[in-house]
Amino acid sequence: MNTVGSDGNLAQGFKPRHVTMLSIAGIIGAGLFVGSGHAIAAAGPATIISYFVAGTLVVLVMRMLGEMAVAHPDTGSFSTYADQAIGRWAGYTIGWLYWWFWVLVIPIEALAAGHVLNAWFPQVDSWIFALASVLLLAGTNLFSVAKYGEFEFWFAILKVTAILGFIGLGFAALMDWLPNREVSGLSGLMAEYGGFAPKGWSAVVGAFITVMFSFIGTEAVTIAASESSDPSRNIAKATRSVIWRISTFYILSIFVIISVVPWNDPQLAVVGSYQRALEIMNIPNAAFMVDLVVLVAVTSCMNSSIYIASRMMFSLAKRGDAPAFLNKTSKVGVPRAAVFGSTLIGAAIAVLNYFAPKGVFEFLLASSGAIALLVYMVIAISQLRMRRRLERENTELKFRMWLFPYLTWAVIIFIAGALAVMMYTPEHRAEVSSTLGLAIVISFLGIVTSRGHAQPVAARSMG
Repeated sequence: MNTVGSDGNLAQGFKPRHVTMLSIAGIIGAGLFVGSGHAIAAAGPATIISYFVAGTLVVLVMRMLGEMAVAHPDTGSFSTYADQAIGRWAGYTIGWLYWWFWVLVIPIEALAAGHVLNAWFPQVDSWIFALASVLLLAGTNLFSVAKYGEFEFWFAILKVTAILGFIGLGFAALMDWLPNREVSGLSGLMAEYGGFAPKGWSAVVGAFITVMFSFIGTEAVTIAASESSDPSRNIAKATRSVIWRISTFYILSIFVIISVVPWNDPQLAVVGSYQRALEIMNIPNAAFMVDLVVLVAVTSCMNSSIYIASRMMFSLAKRGDAPAFLNKTSKVGVPRAAVFGSTLIGAAIAVLNYFAPKGVFEFLLASSGAIALLVYMVIAISQLRMRRRLERENTELKFRMWLFPYLTWAVIIFIAGALAVMMYTPEHRAEVSSTLGLAIVISFLGIVTSRGHAQPVAARSMG
């Protein structure tokens, strides 16, 4: 294992199996196990179309990101590529937006963990559990990256096992292989409860942004792989596997849920999609089983959130777009100042949820609502411009985007259209406008920062 001193460089401590499992399940959290119930309740069985479209978008974006990351692995990933391909202000903007998203994920997952633990130990307030979980997981991020990778490796295995077990039970029930456990199946549910899209296709479009929240983080494997001994190979391997990962863990599990649970079941959005499906299949102790899996999932995702946010903050500091003290590393190559900074803000927001007016936390969440789409838009634009530059430099591309530039342009146009539709849709207008407003403010700061860095260079060249 290659580690370094406190010279501002990260350690290359991830093993290939760490990167593999992080790419498979590192970011699967409450969004899939709990949030999918809200999406299905909003759009009915046609929600699977939202998952399929979002999954296809992620596959294409990962292919584009993989092309750039294999050519130039970097812990700043797409933020660094935006800096190089579009301009410093773009890298600054998307880097801070992405950091903000993951800082907000920390309290979201912490609150989910606090809710589960409070149900088991009601004498302790859930906010205490939430805060304790954040501080505890910050500790795992302060040790070597190899220890963090080992922790996430086993948590990812537990999540993968749980999802595969759920899919297996679902198909057994649909095939009528479980004794005394009959389910109607998708065709029966559609016939009985209003068809495939009972709330119309506008609801399917509306569910898209909820679904995107579950998918974001897939691209973070390029951040983690930069701390491995062979980043280019690991990035290419993880990017190639994204198709079957999305097909298995998202599409298949959602298919099971909508085939078992009526979309208008009042408990679907209350107890979560996985638990309700297991209850309908009459699986004993369904609530406890799902609570245990959710606790593992949110703990793992919270841990990954701290890691991703700290590495993005570290990368910004290395490029002069964040305070310089944040680019220092410990003797084992961990950016501890960035870990502390990201964790403290996440913990403060978790506590804020309990003691501040309700609207404050909702506004903070709204500000991150469309960040996933902005990140993917920037990745596509960066790849479009960087490919041409790499070709001019005669750089050998070992990993290429399919059907360039046509699919790249298709992704850009689709994302622009999705943002326009969401801005037009009343229930998502606040999320898109808040995110775009935040992006404009950060972009302005990025432009000012870029000029501030450029002026001393110009002065030195004139002298």
